[in-house]
Amino acid sequence: MHQLPESGFLRLPQIIGDAKRGIPAVIPVSKSAWWGGCKTGRYPKPVKLGPRTTVWKVEDILDLIAKA
Repeated sequence: MHQLPESGFLRLPQIIGDAKRGIPAVIPVSKSAWWGGCKTGRYPKPVKLGPRTTVWKVEDILDLIAKA
């Protein structure tokens, strides 16, 4: 099982993984599939923290995993 904090935010590589940086995927989908799912409502809505910083609430990701 993946070790996620109970609250806070996650960046995209922390969710879908990044093989180059050795980050395992919590939800193994491609970047385009993730963004498409966010657009359709399949995946949680992102939160913009700044012009180049997008995150997702850990609680939303944990709910998504629990429903799977």
